[in-house]
Formats: sequence, structure tokens, C-alpha cells
Amino acid sequence: MGDCWRWGWRLVVAGLRSWWLGREAGTAGFEAAAATRHATVWFRRGLLVRLGLLGWLRRREAMGVGGSLQCGRGWMVRGISVCGNAGIATSSRDRTVRLWELDPSNECRYSAAKILRGHTSFVGPLSWIPPNDEFPEGGIVSGGMDTQVLVWDLRTGENVQTLKGHKLQITGIALDNGDIVSSSVDCTLRRWRKGQPVESWEAHKAAIQTVVKLPSGELATGSTDTTIKLWKGKTCTQTLAGHTDTVRGLAAMSDLGILSASHDGSGCIGITLDGVCVQSIEHPGCVWDAKFLENGDIVTACSDGVARIWTVHQDKIADPLDLESYASQLSQYKLSRKTVGGLKLEDLPGLETLQIPGTSDGQTKVVREGDNGVAYSWNLREHKWDKIGEVVDGPDDGMKRPVLDGIEYDYVFDVDIGDGEPIRKLPYNRSDNAYDAADKWLLKENLPLAYRQQIVEFILQNTGQKDFALDPSFRDPFTGSSAYVPGEHSNASATAAKPTFKHIPKKGMLVFDAAQFDGILKKITEFNNTLLSDQEKKHLALSDLEVSRLGALVKVLKDTSHYHSSKFTDTDVAVLLRLLKSWPIAMVFPVIDTLRMVVLHPDGANVLLQHVEAENDILLEIIKKVTANPSLPANLLTSIRLVSNLFKNSCYFNWLQRHRVEVLDAFSSSYSSTNKNLQLSYSTLILNYTVLLIEKKDQEGQSHILSAALETAEEENLEADSKFRALVAIGSLMLDGLVKRIALDFDVANIAKAAKSSKDTKVSEVGADIELLTKTS
Repeated sequence: MGDCWRWGWRLVVAGLRSWWLGREAGTAGFEAAAATRHATVWFRRGLLVRLGLLGWLRRREAMGVGGSLQCGRGWMVRGISVCGNAGIATSSRDRTVRLWELDPSNECRYSAAKILRGHTSFVGPLSWIPPNDEFPEGGIVSGGMDTQVLVWDLRTGENVQTLKGHKLQITGIALDNGDIVSSSVDCTLRRWRKGQPVESWEAHKAAIQTVVKLPSGELATGSTDTTIKLWKGKTCTQTLAGHTDTVRGLAAMSDLGILSASHDGSGCIGITLDGVCVQSIEHPGCVWDAKFLENGDIVTACSDGVARIWTVHQDKIADPLDLESYASQLSQYKLSRKTVGGLKLEDLPGLETLQIPGTSDGQTKVVREGDNGVAYSWNLREHKWDKIGEVVDGPDDGMKRPVLDGIEYDYVFDVDIGDGEPIRKLPYNRSDNAYDAADKWLLKENLPLAYRQQIVEFILQNTGQKDFALDPSFRDPFTGSSAYVPGEHSNASATAAKPTFKHIPKKGMLVFDAAQFDGILKKITEFNNTLLSDQEKKHLALSDLEVSRLGALVKVLKDTSHYHSSKFTDTDVAVLLRLLKSWPIAMVFPVIDTLRMVVLHPDGANVLLQHVEAENDILLEIIKKVTANPSLPANLLTSIRLVSNLFKNSCYFNWLQRHRVEVLDAFSSSYSSTNKNLQLSYSTLILNYTVLLIEKKDQEGQSHILSAALETAEEENLEADSKFRALVAIGSLMLDGLVKRIALDFDVANIAKAAKSSKDTKVSEVGADIELLTKTS
């Protein structure tokens, strides 16, 4: 499987697992799937006729790149909906839904006919409403991480219905006789009719990942609980068990059964011809969705921000320049993923580095030669680099990992315990604690715990950890000593060490408590003088008394040693609030910066709180004012820092939790800014919210913060400290929060892997923390 999503499409035909149509057992001819970085096409006689793809079998032509849909900015494409003659709709992590129409002058080109904006977080499932009286040109239903289901009129491109009710992310959309049925991570299905809720029910005990309407009239749902359920109304008619991990996607196959996609890695996308794979369609990223067009072509959604059409029709093949460009993208992607000896090939120095003399005899250096890594050794006597040879990958670098009971491990050892007993299989991952692994294995194999220390030493020696030190806290459960002594017994209980993390979980809040007060006052005075010189705006300027009050306020803020006893009057804060409400938008940033410091003062925070709890919430007014287009970086920076500093005082916790959606949505574009300080401030806001919502045990809030943190961590141009804080937020939510399963479903393993390869030490370390979390239960 690929190194991104480890899930695949799996056709379940009636009788094979007694699933759906009740037909006799058949051969699962359409196996595997669209979410590794390969979409593999297979062929099998007989099945193709039912799929309407007989032309493929007759022509036996390899599929090639046809049209491509450039969804922009490198955002991953998450969902696809084929909209009849209207075109193709795609959803993305850029929060948009895009409708693409074929260029009538060039059938290899698609252009974005409409961009539908309305979601406040990334968009996932899509469903097409065929033209009807209400939607003459058809409609689109979309579901997002923001917990909303939106209905769009394709004639106008407008959002005509917003369906609210789910508590967590929307994962599936199905149309059922005019009704909309939505599934969510909150474990419920909801039915909507004419924009209004009709009914809802808990369909699974774990997150629902998909819902689909079957030709039989039933609904089918797939869940993190590994099952598929069939529904007539709110009644479950059948539960289908067979997958061993999250069921991520479902599709109805006419006259065949249900096509299910799971994280258990049960295959790769395809149609088979006598069990032989005749083509593999590679992508420069993870493939998140795949749909058939009426003519048999395939549309795929890729994490590189492009949806592509794959065709066997020669007149629709992309032109040579586009094909060459795609081949180059694919080559670069492969190069970026290739490792040699555990090192990323693209990070290795070139041959020019061999012009630099070594520092000691026998010093080794690995350099990039073409698509290979080659090791050289410094020959001190001859003063030259001697070529040792090509570096080969270790057991976790490109080689197939051993599998036991359907699960991949770094190692699977054969253990011979003698006495004519059969060979036992001992699985182990390098991230595991050896003592814990030994305990679990001994219990599973019903073997005496007296073997524990021997098993631990066996694991450590055979995984290359030769210079290991035994756990000093370990006491053998039979002897009470730190090493195994056979033949003696004890009733002491065994202890297993817990995994340790370098940077998670995050405890406590971060604030921006440094301020250049003289510079702030100077800027306010400068702006005030500008207003005084303008007859039309002179009335907005500070009076002499207000200037005096502002100076006194800053004097109190400077004297941090007396924060426990110094006080503010309501008049002091009122001066700042008047300026925020009345001054031109381009002049408010030094005023916001002053307020940022006021909320760090215990009494100042309490005085401001009275205005926050008033009917006209001043904080929300500020946020709306500074984020209105066009927004100024200085205003965004100071206001994000102001909100971040609110976390210093528990009296603001309820406000922060209550207005989480407004706050994050207002500042959500900050992480993609070119302003590094703005990036860092936004990441800090996310991290503070993480700590608060974990403490509050707010699962819905944690899901929202996780979405923001994932989007931020994946930004390619993010400054290292900002990325680090976003990753710490993700790790903390997975470790102490309630959304680990959601993080796993949204490719956090790949995010962790990318972070581990960072040249920044802290980012690499927290990436390792998250990777370890993905491997622990």
C-alpha cells in the first residue's frame, strides 16, 4: 500500500459475506482502491458488462490523462460529484465547492464555471440534485468540517439552505426521494426535508464515515466501528461485519452489491482480467475519491489540489506538453518520497560536496547520484573520497513490512520455545515499549510471565538495540529482582512503561506580554495629530484630558511589580473603547495593542469584562471590524494577540468557548499569510484553544480546533515555530482530547511523517510524538 491512506475499495457480493442482494456467492472482481497514491485499474471478464465498461475489455487500451481540474493553491481535493450534463463538482480543504464545465473548444480542458463559497472549514462529501422545479439547472449538497450541510442552486451559484444540527464534522450526504440524509462523526444520521429537520438517530456507537442510498431503497452506513449497517427508515435491517478497521466509503454497485472502502487496506482500485493487473494509475499525492463518468472515464480527487479525468478515448488524451508536465510532477513526487538508508533522497547533497575534504580517516558521506544515494568514505592517506557503494533502504524504507493477522509490523519474529511446541510469531514495532510488547505476547500465547525478561532481551538484540540498558524500574513479577532468575516465584505484579513524549501534551496558556509602550503611545499621538489637522475628522481626536488618562493607563501597565494592587477606572478603559469604535480602521492597531496589555492586568481584565458582557460585545465588534475586507495585517496581528491574551484570565474562558466559531473563522486566513508574525499569532491562538477545550472536555470544540490545526500544519510556507505550535495542538488533542479517531481519519499519520523529516529539531521531534500516538491504542 502507499504511505498515505491505508484504505482501499472492496466489492462485497451477495453470499461472499451474506451482504446485501442475497445472491449466490461470486467473485469479488472489483477490488481495492482510491486512497493510496496509486489508483490501480484491473479487468475481469463478465464483471465489465455489468459495469457498462465493455469497451475497455474490447479495446484493451491503457488509460491516459484526459482533462484536469486545477483546484488551486495545492489544497487537497476531498470529494467528487458527477453532475450529469452540468459538469463535475469537487470539494476541497480550501473551503470551496467548484463546478467544472468542459471547454466546448477543447475536450481535454475543464474550467471552473462556479466557485461556491460558504463553508467555514474544509468541505468533504458532495451530492448532486438533478434538475427539478426548485432547481432548474440542478443543485449541489455539500457537507463540511464546520458541521453544516449547505444546499446550492447551480443556476445562481448561491447557498439557498444551511442545515444545522450535527455536532461534529459531516462525513456523508445521500439523497432519498427528495430528502437529504447526512452522516456525521457525531454518530448520528439526520434527515432533512425542504430545508427543515425531519428526524435524527444514533446509527452507530462510533463515528459514521459515509452514507449511501441503495437501489433497494435502503440506506447503508459505514463507521469507525468497522461495520456497515443497512437502514429502512430508522430501523437497522442488517449489520455487516467483515472489515477490521474504519469503513471510510461506500458505493452502490447495480445488481452486484456494496462497494466498501476501509482503512484495513483490503486492496487497490480496480477491475480484473483473469486476475492480472494491466495498468496502474499513479498520482503525485493521496487519492481521496474516484467516480465514473457515463462514458466510462474515471475522475480522481488528489491531495495535490488537482482532480483528473482518466480516459481510454484517444481523442480526449491530453496534449503532449500536459502529459510531459504530469510525468515531471509524478517524478518529482516520487523523488520527494524516496528514501535511502532512512534519509530523504531530495535532502542529500550532490556530488559537488565531495570537493570538500573530510575531517578524519574513514569519515562517511552519503550523496545523491541521479535517483540513488551513494556512500563515500574519506581516505586520509590518499586525500580523496573512496566510493563505498549504493545505499540500500532499511526494513522500513521502501521494503514491504511483515504482516501478522492482517496487521503490518516493523518485525515479526519466529520464536521457538522448544519441547516440540510449534513456532510462535512475535510481532514488534520500533515505537513499542519492549516490556509492554513482551507482556501482551506472553498473555496472548498463554505462556508464563517468567519468560518476560528473556523476551525483552531477545527483542532488543534483534532490533539492533545492542547497547541497551535494562529498565531500572523493572521488577520481575516472579522474583522481584531486576533480572530474570529461573525457578523462583513471587506474587509481585508486572508493570509496563508508558510511552513518553517530548512536547505533548501542552499545559498552560501562551501570551504575548512584551510591549514597546513608548512606541505605541508615539503611534497613537501621531494618528491623533493627523485627525486634529483634518477639519472633517477633528472631532474624533483625543481631548487633552483623554491624552492624560491614556498616559496614566500606560504608566500602570509598565509597573508590572504592582499588578497585584494597582487598579483601573472604567474611564481609563472607556477611552480606549471610544477610539476603537470611532477611529478610522487604519488607525486602530496601536489602540488594540494597548488593550492587549490591559487584559493581562488582573483588574484591567475585570474592567473590560463588563463591556464584553454588555449587550454590544466590544470584543466581537473589534474582531468583525478588523477582519472586514480589506483587512490590514497590523490590525489582524494585534487583535489575534489580544484574543490570545484573554486566555490568561479564567473569567474569559466561557466567552472564548462560546464564541470559538466566530473567533477562528474571523482569523482563519492568517496561517497562509506571508507575515510570519501573523502565522505565529494564529498558531498560538489554536494552541491556547486546544488547552482550554481539552480542559472543558468539549468534543465539538476540539473537532473544530483540530480542523484548524491540521490546515495550519499542512501549509507549505509556514514558519517553523508556527508549524511547531500547530503540531503540538494536534498531538495534545490526540493524547488528552476526544478526537484522536478523527485525526487518524484525516491523514494525521502523513502529517506526522512530513514533520519528522523537517530540518527544524522541534518540528521533527513533535512529528515523532504524533507518529508514536498513531501507533498506540
